[in-house]
Amino acid sequence: MEHFTIATVAERSPDFRRVLWTGEYTQLVIMTIPPGGEIGEEVHEDVDQILTFVSGTGEARVAGEKKEVVAGDLVVVPAGTKHNFVNTGPNPLVLYTVYGPPEHADQVVHRTKEEAEAAEAAGQDEPPTARGHTV
Repeated sequence: MEHFTIATVAERSPDFRRVLWTGEYTQLVIMTIPPGGEIGEEVHEDVDQILTFVSGTGEARVAGEKKEVVAGDLVVVPAGTKHNFVNTGPNPLVLYTVYGPPEHADQVVHRTKEEAEAAEAAGQDEPPTARGHTV
């Protein structure tokens, strides 16, 4: 059994992105976005994403809509939807997200957004395969 006190684990991670668990069909990732930072506008063509916010304040930008997010909020981003999450407060914006299917390499840790982007550009952040097919 995998068990996480997820809010505590997320709060204690200073890393931009840390993959906690990867299954065949889903993946659990924690993120910390520094003040003034953002995830960066992106689209996951074949991946649904559910984000739950643990602390901080931010703005969800999903499919052209904007909404404030705070601790306890949950935002769903369906596959193929343009999205970004921006830290608008003075403290880190901390969240955990579930991807289905997995989006990142298993157990990967990216300390900063720049490190994450470099790994993605270099092809070093590819998700595992499921049933012999790339997900």
